Formats: sequence, C-alpha cells, structure tokens
Amino acid sequence: MPRYGRPTAISYSFGPGPMTPAVKAIIWANIALFVVTLFYGPIVEYLGLVPESVLERLWIWQLGTYMFLHAGPLHILFNMLGVWMFGTDLERLWGTRTFAKYYAITGVGAGMVAVIASFLPIGALQLTYSSVTIGASGALYGILLAYAMRWPERPILLILIPVPAKYFVMIYGALALLIVSDPRVSAAAHLGGLLVGYLYLKQVRFGGF
Repeated sequence: MPRYGRPTAISYSFGPGPMTPAVKAIIWANIALFVVTLFYGPIVEYLGLVPESVLERLWIWQLGTYMFLHAGPLHILFNMLGVWMFGTDLERLWGTRTFAKYYAITGVGAGMVAVIASFLPIGALQLTYSSVTIGASGALYGILLAYAMRWPERPILLILIPVPAKYFVMIYGALALLIVSDPRVSAAAHLGGLLVGYLYLKQVRFGGF
C-alpha cells in the first residue's frame, strides 16, 4: 500500500539571512556614531562632508567619515536595511575583504563626486559647497549597482511590486537625477556611488561577474 508523506509547507523569509562580518561591522559602526551624535551634535561639523572644509581646511578625513553619520532614525534605518539586504549576498560572493574595499571605494568616491559637483553651475549644488552631507547612501547606491549587475533579474519589491534588480537601480538613478536641484538631498553623492561603482566594477573582475 503506497504511503504518502505530508505536504511540505512553503516557507517565506525576509532578507538574505544572518549578517556577514563586514556588513555587521558597518552597521554597528553607523549605530555607534549615530548614538554619539545624539549626545554631541557638533561632531557632525567635523565628520560630516563639507566641500569647503575639505578643500580649504584640508579636512580630508570627511570624505570617509561622512558616510557613518545620519540625520535621524529613519535615515539610518533605511540605509542600514539596504546595506544588510543587498550587501550580505555580495559579501558572501566576494569575500569580506573585497566587499569592504568596494564599500569604502564607492563611499569615498561618492563623497569626491559630491565635492566636485558643488562647483557645477547649478544653484542647489553650489549651495552644498558650504553645507554638510551625511549618510551611507553613496556607498549603498554602489552596492545596489553591483547587486543588479550580478543578479539583474532577481526581483526587488518596489512599493510592493516586484521589479527586476536592473530596473530597480535604473529607477533609483533616474529619481536621483530628478532631485538633483533639491538641496535637502545629496543627489550628487547618490549618483556618485553609482558612477564610481560602475567604473570600478568595469576595471576589476570579481568572482561571479
């Protein structure tokens, strides 16, 4: 007499699973500095990215430190959620050292693009010369680009609609272009993360690409 097993239940999961070492270190570093800013706000003036300070005071460290600061709970929440969701698979693919290097290059590169953009003849961008830019969005955009290049057809939910990763990144890039004249958002850093990530990935062949 034939015997049949019980139907296997379908399971669903959110995100890529447990955090990898570099992703975990990035998230904890951002949380630690966010807590520091809650008690000592002036630190943003020294660690946030101000093109005027970088070029005239030679506060070069700001090109690297700005991406570990955030303006509020939602700002850090969504950026770190993105680092975890998209960075984890990349770190598993590339390895911790390569992923950390890529994150640093795209983050610093995005900061450099933001500094250069402050000289363009666009009013909103010129205002950024003496204002502060903070957040991991530049590096996150670099991660998104790499993710889409490696898994272009993998669906990502965009307002509850599954969109292939390649189109997801195109949409976000287009949105950054549309808000480039808004001084409240550093669209230059977002686009810089995409640009630097693309140029770097075209020059360096990673495993899996």
